[in-house]
Amino acid sequence: MIEKFNGIFYLILFVVHFLGVGAYAYQMIIGNQKFRDKFQINETATATLRMIGAMFLGTFLMAMYIMFVRPNGVEDTWAFFNLVFVQNLCIFIVNTYSIKIDKTGVKLPSNEAVVAPLIFTIISAVLCYGLADKIYIY
Repeated sequence: MIEKFNGIFYLILFVVHFLGVGAYAYQMIIGNQKFRDKFQINETATATLRMIGAMFLGTFLMAMYIMFVRPNGVEDTWAFFNLVFVQNLCIFIVNTYSIKIDKTGVKLPSNEAVVAPLIFTIISAVLCYGLADKIYIY
């Protein structure tokens, strides 16, 4: 498995990234009440948060498929990795704007909504770069 990921470093990054995505999916779908309380979100956002969590769940499940089921591992999976990077970047930009610039209705005690997407964006960029010889088959 390690050779499919160009070494232990990229395997660890992959696992950390997608465990994080899975954790957020769980929080938004199953632990919705606690997640809403943490970010001071009204219960009217329950369905929307679960919808977003379902998107995260789909990403997590695809990553598990690539890691454990797909015979060629990450080979020729550029579309998946690029989509994940773009999603992470968009979440980071939108959250940064919402929390740091616009501030409409935002009273968050922490910067998690900005820091977590930034970390996910960096990790996914490193994965795209480090796995380029495998995910981009020419």
